[in-house]
Amino acid sequence: CSNINAITFYLLFSRFYKSLPPITKAYGTICLMTTVASHLGLYRLENIALIHELVFSEFQVWRLLTNFFFLGNFSMNFGIRLLMIARYGVQLEQGPFQRRTADFLWMMIFGAISLLALSIVPILRGAFLGISLVFMLLYIWSREFPNAQVNIYGLVALKVHIVTFLCRSCA
Repeated sequence: CSNINAITFYLLFSRFYKSLPPITKAYGTICLMTTVASHLGLYRLENIALIHELVFSEFQVWRLLTNFFFLGNFSMNFGIRLLMIARYGVQLEQGPFQRRTADFLWMMIFGAISLLALSIVPILRGAFLGISLVFMLLYIWSREFPNAQVNIYGLVALKVHIVTFLCRSCA
């Protein structure tokens, strides 16, 4: 019986994974693999963190990209961030950006470059900007779907414009 449940789960997950649009699938998968590799000790987080001094003095340019793929260690928050990528990234890529994959990719790149530019300011510095990129997706989604209902942990339903206001006040 447990083998049937495992096979059913695998088939359902496989179908879900194949249905994801390309950019959302790639970003979510890379974020998951980065955390798995870190958890297994395949690299140290200091090697992918955005440390401006090392980028400029030792020309470690990979840090400008790799810091966006770490969303934190395995935890409930990590799972929620992956779900946010899967939900809001998919809705954007299949909605307003449908058949415009390059535009969606450009939006992600522009958001990443904007976050990198802001991280030059010392008070806004952070070692990992992946969480900020996920919240950028959420913000763009909330602007594209202003009348959508959002359930918070299945307990409270809010309109998107209230969530957008809360996101602005927290930042």
